[in-house]
Amino acid sequence: MSKLVMGISERKEREKTEMKQLIMSAALKMFLEDGYAKTSIRNIADAIEYSPGTIYLYYKDKDELLYEVQGLAYGELLTAFKKNATSTNPVEKLVQIGKTYVNFGLDNPELYDLMFIIRAPMNVDETIHKDNGDQTFDFLTDCLKECISQNLLRLKDVNMGALQVWSMSHGMVSLNLRCRLKIMEMTEDQVRETLAASIENYIASITL
Repeated sequence: MSKLVMGISERKEREKTEMKQLIMSAALKMFLEDGYAKTSIRNIADAIEYSPGTIYLYYKDKDELLYEVQGLAYGELLTAFKKNATSTNPVEKLVQIGKTYVNFGLDNPELYDLMFIIRAPMNVDETIHKDNGDQTFDFLTDCLKECISQNLLRLKDVNMGALQVWSMSHGMVSLNLRCRLKIMEMTEDQVRETLAASIENYIASITL
């Protein structure tokens, strides 16, 4: 009997996970294609051919669903960091992190907008994507700690260093996403090369 109960419990948990994945997949697609503001719970429900009530069994509102989608996006950025920022030299690794961040934003503009540019909802539990968000930020701060411990940077405060590197990278991506770099009359390839060079030059400027 206990095996039967456990089997039913496992099946229900699997079905719950599959349904959440279905909802998140549809929500992400619509957020990216139609925009967050224009997407409703009913739109998402229609896309997966379920009632809105079904979605409310898993998410209290669209804002909570956005936060979970953002968590998946942070996971994608973390995967990109792990794949592309692999140098054993911490300063070179810091450059790789900056370039990876910029390329991620340029390659995924709508997703980047969801992650970092639209106003964050204020009525949700921020721990929903805390793990992925924290791990992504820790990837940067761990690299900075290593640079500082080896006396490789002019900066001595990890948080200040993280804020400066992140702010510069984010600022460049955001300017491009909002078409503010058009004034420089560069092709997309030139934009990418210029932003990558800017990352290198900035980190060189704070390197001892």
